Amino acid sequence: MKLLEGKTAIITGGSRGIGKAIVEVFADHGANIAFTYSSSVEAAKAIEDEISKRGVKVKAYQSDASNFEQAQELATEVVNEFGSIDILVNNAGITKDNLLLRMSEEDFDRVIEVNLKSVFNMTKAVQRTMLKQRKGSIINMSSVVGVKGNAGQSNYAASKAGIIGFTKSMALELGSRNIRSNAIAPGFIETEMTGNLDEDMVQKWREAIPLKRGGTPEDIANTCVFLASDMSSYITGQVLNIDGGMLT
Repeated sequence: MKLLEGKTAIITGGSRGIGKAIVEVFADHGANIAFTYSSSVEAAKAIEDEISKRGVKVKAYQSDASNFEQAQELATEVVNEFGSIDILVNNAGITKDNLLLRMSEEDFDRVIEVNLKSVFNMTKAVQRTMLKQRKGSIINMSSVVGVKGNAGQSNYAASKAGIIGFTKSMALELGSRNIRSNAIAPGFIETEMTGNLDEDMVQKWREAIPLKRGGTPEDIANTCVFLASDMSSYITGQVLNIDGGMLT
């Protein structure tokens, strides 16, 4: 069963990792997809070509969600190209880890801009369309670090905790128009980035997780499908920890 048949989704940061998995799984469920990327035109084009073979409409946009004007332009272009915006997945994010003692102001500000302000920018950009449609699902990518904190990641934790507060506020503001706002807080997800880590360290993390494994990008993507679809039509203002029981 294709849960997203005929819906149009914007997915920020959709060219790699979790974002790419969301693009792929959404396409498998029949969604038409506009996804953003930052630099690799070749990678974005390859994803476009591959996803288009699945019988859905797809288009890549080189756009910086942390830039207010670019977010507004993106939303306008997607409506003109696709006719609607039914789903927004705010997935774009970066890390610039360091202990606060050594963290620069620039690194703090940039993580807040990319991770948190982008959520404000994109939600504001699609809000008018969703209000007119009187429907929509907004999914914001937080983190277990935003729930519990983590040493050496004060900027990242602050940005991801801010996303949770923003998500709950949007649920209250937009619920009367049938627009839902939820957050996902991934735990240890094994992506290309974690593949560069020391294997002994990674194994220790796995052993500390009740399910004894790291998550996959598809685990997060499948949760996004649920929150984007009518299967979750009475769910809003929630934070789903997809962490294998890490925070239990």
